[in-house]
Amino acid sequence: MKKSNKPSHNNKGGINPENKPYAGTDKGIRHVEDAASFLNEAADLNGEYGRAEDMYDMWGLGKRDATVQIKSRKMLIRLISAILVTVLIITSIFVILPRTLPELFAGTNIELFVQREVNLMYDDTYRVVNTSVTSVFRRADNTSPRVTQVLYNEPVKVLDESDPGYTKIRTADGIEGFVRATDLTADTTSVEPDLHEYMLVISETSKNVMTHASQGTLITQVMMNTVLYADVKRDGVYQVSLPGGGTGWVGSSGVIEIEPRSSIEVVSSRYFVSSALSLVNATYFENGITKQGISINGLVYVCSCVNGIVMPRTLEDQMEAGVSVPLEYDAVTGDLMIESIIPGDLVFLRSPTGIGEYDEAVCTDTGTLLMRSAAGTTIRLVDFTADSDTASRIVSVRRVFSD
Repeated sequence: MKKSNKPSHNNKGGINPENKPYAGTDKGIRHVEDAASFLNEAADLNGEYGRAEDMYDMWGLGKRDATVQIKSRKMLIRLISAILVTVLIITSIFVILPRTLPELFAGTNIELFVQREVNLMYDDTYRVVNTSVTSVFRRADNTSPRVTQVLYNEPVKVLDESDPGYTKIRTADGIEGFVRATDLTADTTSVEPDLHEYMLVISETSKNVMTHASQGTLITQVMMNTVLYADVKRDGVYQVSLPGGGTGWVGSSGVIEIEPRSSIEVVSSRYFVSSALSLVNATYFENGITKQGISINGLVYVCSCVNGIVMPRTLEDQMEAGVSVPLEYDAVTGDLMIESIIPGDLVFLRSPTGIGEYDEAVCTDTGTLLMRSAAGTTIRLVDFTADSDTASRIVSVRRVFSD
């Protein structure tokens, strides 16, 4: 039986009678035998058909890039890099640039880079007081007479350091004597005016120096007329440089701020009297200058300085300060006319025994003197009249402050 010449599929199936590609096309269809050939070729690929794709070969990804663990490591590396860059930028802004730019702009008129001229006042022959107050003795012995006292952060000139316990010094106003060696430090940074922005003078009887601007602990207590230097000023507080290194904080109340190397403006006598009255009832201390123990000449010294007039420390020198006030007496009674002595005047009296030394007082009101008590233990206000024993002891009056 002969095979039929008809195709196994009609023309609609896409196969022509000749089993050839359609004319006019560049695409043919794969014959059944071609599909089988394709499968045979795939089977000949050493059994690799259907194997897992190699991520590195196919997509350029290694195993490390394809895991969460390595992604975390890369994120950590990026974070560390960012931190290092940030630190470098901050260091450049706050450390490197401030040091290099002034050199680049040196000699120019650009205000930002004008270098402040620094002239150091103190060499290695000076020391600075590192305690609240210390006494200056006539000899290297704390039982010898007290010449005066020096305050915290006060610079003194060294004259002799041969004694291990005491150092012979000279104060800025020329008083010589011996202080305890442990009360001095060789570091003078805290008293160099050109190294700091602000000069502060304590005008209250005392101020606390604290470790922090708020809720700090006490470092020391400084007394009236103590001079400190500061570089930081905030609302209500200053950061001050301390003798021996370090810093502390003081409140702005009871503090006079002036520029380094400048002087306090002289004020009227009422401010001087107000300062003197703040020390009423303080313990009397021969040649003392603080509320812990004070003499009248010490009181006059500190109260004058904080009100603009630099006063000598000793009674003898204060008897020559200011101008003399003529004493006026009643022509009939011969009594002193006390109205001629006004608040702020310094009054000098003979000692009660009439022998040797003088007493000193400050007139705080007409007929009222601030002076040593009769017992010699405290500073008291004493009223006097024209015919009183106190008035009869007055030998001279000096006027330092005017109205």
